[in-house]
Amino acid sequence: MDIHKSKIFVTGGSGFIGSHLVEELIHKECEVTCFIEYNSESHIGLLTELDKETLSKVKLIFGNLSDAETLKSAMQGCEYLFHLGAIISIPYSYQSPRHTVQTNVIGTLNVLHAAKESGIKKMVHTSTSEVYGSAQYIPINESHPLVGQSPYSASKIGADKIAESFYLSYNLPVVTVRPFNCFGDRQSMRAVIPTIITQALKGNDIKLGNVDTTRDYTYVKDTVQGFIKAMETENNLGKVFNISSNFEISIKEIANKVIQQVNPNLKVIIDQKRIRPKNSEVLRLWGDNTLAETELNWKPNHSFDEGLKLTINYFKTKLQDLRVEEYHK
Repeated sequence: MDIHKSKIFVTGGSGFIGSHLVEELIHKECEVTCFIEYNSESHIGLLTELDKETLSKVKLIFGNLSDAETLKSAMQGCEYLFHLGAIISIPYSYQSPRHTVQTNVIGTLNVLHAAKESGIKKMVHTSTSEVYGSAQYIPINESHPLVGQSPYSASKIGADKIAESFYLSYNLPVVTVRPFNCFGDRQSMRAVIPTIITQALKGNDIKLGNVDTTRDYTYVKDTVQGFIKAMETENNLGKVFNISSNFEISIKEIANKVIQQVNPNLKVIIDQKRIRPKNSEVLRLWGDNTLAETELNWKPNHSFDEGLKLTINYFKTKLQDLRVEEYHK
């Protein structure tokens, strides 16, 4: 199946991965309707980074995932659906578990119901590697137990299971992608790689928390290709696919790579304020992407080092426009 020139509905398109997905869909000449969280200033998030010609081709609809009727109305006439809309902040989920569940679980329920009522041909639902909690074995495959280690991860487990139920109960054509850590252009400076890069570009020693934790990072444009492969591949309905690099790297190693590229005179400083509570820190993440490689014919095109170089160059061009100091405290 080829989604070239198809009518696509995207939730969460104003976010980090979502904005790159929308951009790629426009390049594939799709008619894209982007459902954006309503705000009084009609702010469109990271979609502002798209060039004017690309952005002009995106249909923007403001609403809320809690509003089932608006979702259903907005989805009319669309053929395919990418659902990325969610609250993704783990710290926020500790403060506001009810809002997190309302958005991520009930919001996903509303999206699924609208997809069912609108006759969507296929839906890609977005999960997260956080649903695995701390690794019980490495590398983590799709059969790894799910652990609600935070209200956020619990809400995403709930959303994943609601999506599964709509496939099993109503034959809704849905497939789930489970991205591990993603990095690249446009990422928030709250994320560790932009934090490291911008501190280094400012000429500051790099303040970090636990630098021994490992993560499995995929460059954002490769992650987006994983989403598209999941949509275009046939005979994968009801399945879950890890979108990962099958490669782990420690935060310390990342910091050293950035230092070597930006300023070899810098050093890493452990900031106790940045250390997460012991039971909430996932110490090791390494995703097994065998299923995606064999069934979706997907694997990352960029090595970690290639993606890191591109990301450093991006932040070099944006450094003067970013209020980096508030993230470096």
